[in-house]
Amino acid sequence: MATEDTQRIKIEEELTDMDGSGCASSEPFALRVLGDSMEPEFKDGCVIIIDPDGVAENGNYVIAEIDGDYIFRQYMEEASQGFLQAINPGYPRQDIESKSVIRGVVTQRAGARRKYHKRYE
Repeated sequence: MATEDTQRIKIEEELTDMDGSGCASSEPFALRVLGDSMEPEFKDGCVIIIDPDGVAENGNYVIAEIDGDYIFRQYMEEASQGFLQAINPGYPRQDIESKSVIRGVVTQRAGARRKYHKRYE
């Protein structure tokens, strides 16, 4: 199993305003999943589509900023406490103080074949 540090997604460029490219920070963008923390739903190397304006609800897959790093996890709520959980049980739960750490909601999993595509509400 890889360490937590190798599972973090470095996406600062995608989450900041990209003035030079003509893209706004509120436009959806794609990321490639690195590591096994979100398997089996999201395999290493699969592509996910992120909506930076999406509002995270209990059970949504999200990109969050924790201590300056970005991670891909499932947002969960339990007794009014929010936390980020990997699907792979080998990774610890990350408690969060508020949804303000969430930078985007996963709306789609893309793949080389149509059968791998999946939308998330």
